[in-house]
Amino acid sequence: MKARALLPVVAAAALSACAPLRTKAPAPATRLGPPLSPEAASRLGITAEDQAMSHFLRGEVAFANGDEDVAIAEYEAASRLDPGETRIRGKLATLYVKKGDLDAALAQAQRSASTSPDDVEAQMLLAGTLASSGRDEDAISAYRAVIDKAPETQEAYLFLSALLSKTGHQAEATAELERLVRRHPGSAMGHYYLGRVHAAEGRPVEAEKRFREALRLNPRSTVIMNDLGLVLEIQRRPEEASDLYRKVLALDPENELARKRLASVLVGQKRLDEALGEFRELERTGADPAETRMRIGLIYLEKGEYERAKNEFRLVYASDPKNPKVPYFLGVLYAQSGEQDEAVKYLRETPKTSDYWVEAQLLLATIAQKRGEVIEAAGYVDAALAERPDSIEVLEMMVTLERSRKRLPEAVALARRLVAAQPKNDRYLFVLGALQGETGDRAGALATVRQAIEINPENAQALNFVGYSLAESGENLDEAEKLIRRALELQPNDGFFIDSLGWVYYQRGDYTRAVEQLERAAELTGDDPTINEHLADAYRRLGREPEARRVYKEALDKTEDPAQRTRIEEKLRSNESAATPSGRSL
Repeated sequence: MKARALLPVVAAAALSACAPLRTKAPAPATRLGPPLSPEAASRLGITAEDQAMSHFLRGEVAFANGDEDVAIAEYEAASRLDPGETRIRGKLATLYVKKGDLDAALAQAQRSASTSPDDVEAQMLLAGTLASSGRDEDAISAYRAVIDKAPETQEAYLFLSALLSKTGHQAEATAELERLVRRHPGSAMGHYYLGRVHAAEGRPVEAEKRFREALRLNPRSTVIMNDLGLVLEIQRRPEEASDLYRKVLALDPENELARKRLASVLVGQKRLDEALGEFRELERTGADPAETRMRIGLIYLEKGEYERAKNEFRLVYASDPKNPKVPYFLGVLYAQSGEQDEAVKYLRETPKTSDYWVEAQLLLATIAQKRGEVIEAAGYVDAALAERPDSIEVLEMMVTLERSRKRLPEAVALARRLVAAQPKNDRYLFVLGALQGETGDRAGALATVRQAIEINPENAQALNFVGYSLAESGENLDEAEKLIRRALELQPNDGFFIDSLGWVYYQRGDYTRAVEQLERAAELTGDDPTINEHLADAYRRLGREPEARRVYKEALDKTEDPAQRTRIEEKLRSNESAATPSGRSL
């Protein structure tokens, strides 16, 4: 048996730590007669090597029939008769790995390697068994020894790189792959795994180059195509990615990953009907039915077809009531269609283990706030904030709630956290400035909102805020007008901006032009009590008392601000001929 080559069992043993061994399907049962006794073999002149071959063949038959215990016994008998035969020990090591007896597997691999120190396959078997046994450092040394003796052994570089990466030596792992492709530029696997390394390290351009070279060397590899497609997606090249996924599906119509990726790309491009077709195909093939139905439901949600979306999610819910995602999506759908009680029911069912639990609390808070249940809304947001204390979305909601509860210092503190998290976000600066203004910190408010304008000169709300603040104080009316007109260039039909411009004219004493602007502002906004009060003040300045009284009464009916109510009532009681202090809202 010594002259025979070692059977190719190395790769299976080396990869046993990562994937189950695959064996050939059992052959039809074959029977051999009982082995000869040593005495009978000796009388017949049968050598120990021939007896070893007999046991080996019996082991092969048992292995083919799936009888691993008998196979091990026969291989062990063959090994005792012919201890130098590495093929037998390779078979034993492979079987012991498969049965989970790593100590026995390692013992066989070590004997095989020591018996045949120049046999590359025996040394690879030892390295793979060491890796399977958790002896990573010894396995690394063994693979390095193989590369030193036989640098043409490409698998050694791949396994060595995987072990180095696993043990935290990423730079060395990458270096081994680079050494592989330098020595073997035609190694598709070497280029492929280098591409995966670059992708994992956030270098999509370098990853694309390696994947394309691997694909040139192995043009029908659907695995390489799928990974290249994902890298193209990362680079925002969806058309190229979808073309690759379609090539994969042309080669392998049942390739679930390619179809899922293609469907996701189509969703991102808002090609929802095409995406729906791909998900329906996944549904037909039985690929992860719950997840597929949810994706179909989300497409219907995106299309505004709420009843169809509900049907999909209800089907998933019926088959799997404990699914952590479905209650949230059903809650969203019922909220979208105005069925708030049903929405609340499902949202409350969202388990805390769900990725969407915080989002469910925020939606519950939104529903409660619309119902005027401010305390309940705050409770939901408090719970979400405890779970995600640094979440921008949660902080935003909390700012809104604290303001609605008239807890302005708390709202300001939360808004400062938003600004600290994103100091270049002009919207958050504007929110903070507006809240500072509500607390009476006029100087702080103006300084903060001016920062927002510096960051984004086209923030129309911020431009109007500063302009109106200046107009209210009667200061810098030219700057106020300039800022407000810039805001109106951006949003020419905003009634509140037009009110601000009318107030600039009022403060200048140009009551005719003030009325022109304020009437237009009142027409656009319809029911804002402050704009109505401004318009009534301008009417009084022009001596149009009946109109002033009518508009004051309209403002009084609409206002919910006690201070404004008191002020308007005083104006209505005052003598119609009384003078109005110049430069101030009456």
